Amino acid sequence: MMARKVYYIYNKDSLSYERVFPSLKDRIFIIIRHLATGVVFGLITFFGMMYLFDSPHEAILRKENKLLMSQYDMLSIQLKEAMDVLTDLQQRDENLYRAIFQTESIPESVRKSGIGGTDRYKHLMELSNSSLVISTTRRMDMLRKQLYVQSNSLEELINTGKNLEERSKCIPAIQPIANKNLNHTASGYGMRIDPIYRVPRFHSGMDFSAKVGTDIYVTGNGTVSFAGWRQGYGNCIIIEHGYGYRTLYGHLSRFRCKRGDRVIRGQVIGEVGNTGKSTGPHLHYEVIVSGKYDNPAKYYFMDLSPEEYDRMLQLAENHGQVMD
Repeated sequence: MMARKVYYIYNKDSLSYERVFPSLKDRIFIIIRHLATGVVFGLITFFGMMYLFDSPHEAILRKENKLLMSQYDMLSIQLKEAMDVLTDLQQRDENLYRAIFQTESIPESVRKSGIGGTDRYKHLMELSNSSLVISTTRRMDMLRKQLYVQSNSLEELINTGKNLEERSKCIPAIQPIANKNLNHTASGYGMRIDPIYRVPRFHSGMDFSAKVGTDIYVTGNGTVSFAGWRQGYGNCIIIEHGYGYRTLYGHLSRFRCKRGDRVIRGQVIGEVGNTGKSTGPHLHYEVIVSGKYDNPAKYYFMDLSPEEYDRMLQLAENHGQVMD
């Protein structure tokens, strides 16, 4: 135990040291001085410890904040990768898929649009690291909006592809009778000599000579819109193929279908005959596109090779007289 300090003062008169007893005021001052020194030292120690060392709660918060920043960095990398993939898909969509299907382009302002307005992020401004949170949220919203646009675009292309597949089945693409060797080609499309009046006139289709009873094939999928007698054509069948295409088959001897029937390419719909305005057994075949006559020879691409197609055109051009 530490002994209390004892103070003495030298008395010149008695030539001796006399003990000094402090007054009450001195004692109070000493106590206050010691207390003040302790408090100041305590405060310095406390703030020093707070500055140099984290509290357990602060250590947990610092660790969580560091983990959160790492997760934000990872999310930022993933967002960039997703945007790169989406950009590549958008470029393929615009420059490849839409070019193949011949569809209209999607404006860049629509493809690259985000979600406008700053008020939608106002509630995030009160958070810590608000700028980082708002930036990430904005990028996420932009990605989500562009994915929505791209998803609709792909859905449109899928439907277009399905329509093109259906259209390819409906377009007239074969010869209406079996004519692989081209021996049945009688006369072609264009100005020809009328067999009865012996004057030039426009021939709106192609004639195929064949025996009565020879099978006639529908050249594309469609619906029978007419099956009966028509002036000049005799027994006649008209097929509505859709997509602006219609075909006509004239001078038949027999019907193998009726109005309203759904028919598919290659199906037998009738037989060759010699009815109506005809000078001999044959099939008169027409292709009408959007209400206008077109050269049927242009539509035999599923039947003929390029060489056979050229030969058919020559045969059709060389016959100046028609059979109806």
